[in-house]
Amino acid sequence: MKLHKTAVKTCEQLLKEFAMNNAAVTDIKKLKFTGVGHKDVYNITAPFEDENEWVIAGRVESRDSEHSDVVFFVERDGEWVPREGAPVLELQDPLFTRINGELIVGGVQIYPHPVKADALMWRTVFYRGKNIANLELFFKGPDGMKDLRLVDLKDSIGVLTRPQGDKGGRGKIGFTRISSLDELSIPLIEETPLLEGQFIDEEWGGANEAHLLKNGLLGVLGHIASFDDAGNRHYYPMVFAINPATGEYSDIQIIAVRNQFLPGATKRPDLEDVVFSGGLVRQSDGTAHLYAGISDAEAQRATIPDPFVQFETL
Repeated sequence: MKLHKTAVKTCEQLLKEFAMNNAAVTDIKKLKFTGVGHKDVYNITAPFEDENEWVIAGRVESRDSEHSDVVFFVERDGEWVPREGAPVLELQDPLFTRINGELIVGGVQIYPHPVKADALMWRTVFYRGKNIANLELFFKGPDGMKDLRLVDLKDSIGVLTRPQGDKGGRGKIGFTRISSLDELSIPLIEETPLLEGQFIDEEWGGANEAHLLKNGLLGVLGHIASFDDAGNRHYYPMVFAINPATGEYSDIQIIAVRNQFLPGATKRPDLEDVVFSGGLVRQSDGTAHLYAGISDAEAQRATIPDPFVQFETL
């Protein structure tokens, strides 16, 4: 299975390719969350099953704050309400996966910067358990690293990293494999090689969710982002594939843009053009449901052509 990787592509080039593909985004709807007062719910996960019930984890936050909680929601009469008795995690940008049948939940933990006064630092943390009610913290990632992801590869565990600074600039993706969760460590994550040629230095990206495809390739749902000349942020949901056995990977492809979703609120003016990939639920008819945070203020779901089908035919 040969994955073709060409030269690094900018957001501008990827947007032109996306426009040429003319991919339909349909059945768009806002997800209604209640039971959290006047706070926003955004950067959600895709729904996942827990104790025979579908659950969405969402970032719950006041419009004027970066301090958020991850709340587990269940659907009641078309609205998503906090699940009674479920834990509330003091995190941003929730994630979930399953490894060896065990539920893994995580997100971004913020804390006071150890050196800079009145500044914040962040890291990805993971909880594990047989279900949401039994989650226990088991790993804290490196300081300053968001978008750390794990995926069950059956014969091993894939680790997607996203260093910033000297190694990753504004944020680049790395990939490695481990044989068990016991091997997860900060040195291993920091030494994970980058997937070169994915982002120019002025832009950045990260993995949001990884899917093991039926042919053994790894489909990655992520985001690529840039600043414009006015300092506004632009976030686009994207995908690519990795061959875990060889380390080969494909070009990034944008799969949706903000103006295809419904109009709505924005946390700040510079965040209007933000679609943050939450999760993808693949359907049997060749489509997929994309769950996304929109403009750092709300959550929407859209139906798109399944972007991973192309990799399963290689």
